[in-house]
Amino acid sequence: MSRTILRGRVLTFVSEPQGVDDTASYRYLEDGAITIEDGKIIAVGDFVSDDIAEVIDHRPHLILPGFIDMHLHYVQSQMIASYAASLLEWLNTYTFVEEQKFGQQGHAGAISSAFFDELIRNGTTTAVAYCSSHPQSVDAFFAEAEKRNMLMVGGKVMMDRNAPEALCDTAQSGYDDTKMLIERWHGRGRGLYAISPRFALTSTPEQLEASQTLVAEHPDCYVQTHLSENAAEITYAMELYPGSPDYTGIYEDYGLLGPKMLLGHCIHLNHRETRVLAETGSVAVFCPTSNLFLGSGLFDHERLSKAGVRIGVATDIGGGTSYSMLRTLDEGYKVLQLRGQRLTPLNSFYMMTLGNARSLSLEGTIGAIAPGNAADLVVLNAGATPAMALRLATVTSLVEELFLLQTLGDDRAIAEVYVAGARAKSTLGGL
Repeated sequence: MSRTILRGRVLTFVSEPQGVDDTASYRYLEDGAITIEDGKIIAVGDFVSDDIAEVIDHRPHLILPGFIDMHLHYVQSQMIASYAASLLEWLNTYTFVEEQKFGQQGHAGAISSAFFDELIRNGTTTAVAYCSSHPQSVDAFFAEAEKRNMLMVGGKVMMDRNAPEALCDTAQSGYDDTKMLIERWHGRGRGLYAISPRFALTSTPEQLEASQTLVAEHPDCYVQTHLSENAAEITYAMELYPGSPDYTGIYEDYGLLGPKMLLGHCIHLNHRETRVLAETGSVAVFCPTSNLFLGSGLFDHERLSKAGVRIGVATDIGGGTSYSMLRTLDEGYKVLQLRGQRLTPLNSFYMMTLGNARSLSLEGTIGAIAPGNAADLVVLNAGATPAMALRLATVTSLVEELFLLQTLGDDRAIAEVYVAGARAKSTLGGL
């Protein structure tokens, strides 16, 4: 097998930072070497000249694990920046119209290819995606991931009410389609399936029962849905499920909560809901750009974290406004500033790498630069733009550099991306 060494400034996290000075939470090598063979990392350490392996020198740039995005909708790639006053208006005016296109021949393949290009351009090597209600949208998504050898999670949206007829399945057809797609794609290559009832508003009790059956039959699959994004959404959910104690209680009643449950938004949770998420190990996914864009509210990271809730972070394309995890955490920092909470640069980069890997129960596979992990990596240039280079000239610490990257960085700061050890960004067409 061919062996490659990536040389550069290597940064990887080993635990969640407990403050801006927590140097024990990460490992940093000023002149590091990542040895890659057969798509995996086999060694990490200080650089030593090697006459056998090919050496790719990325100095003075930083090399980190590839970014992980916990929640987004690839089928909304062409409706980013669509004007609307609130979530439900946005769904009805744009989202459902756009998603109907995925019933057209060839549309899903074209969009999935462009979508994956954007992920790579922005340094994201793993993402958790909602497809449309059309099975062919799932096939296109996983086929493109397989072609690029990317570890991706996704699933067909299940919804059997409160949506256009062209997008609705039934409880039975949603079950049948999902079961077929799990058999086709889950565990194939690096693909992993997420059972995906869109949210309580678009699923009947019968469909949530079918989802419960799927979860029982396929416990190794993920589950993804939305929770407590918007006040009007919460009110409507409780009108549809009056027997449940609260919005979280709907999913709890149908046995959907657990360590593999990924719940987008979780902004307006009461204390009971917060406790239930912590007790079940369910994951609350913070989507800052989307929450700001739709005026949904400010995520309470500190309260959920202190209660023991597992937390991920995500772009939420297309309610979110950028594919970039750097831009997303910049907005996340501002959301928490408005909450009177601190998000250190260390915590931001932890969240988009090892933190999200842990939220996906994939620690030891992705999210860290360590022997045995996949060689999914991102190379960051903190002087990528004139404004960044001007600021970089006064940077005196690693933490300052990370904050510069988070605050001013975007796809231009991504110097290179490696997927399973293979160059990805520099091989994109048109670059």
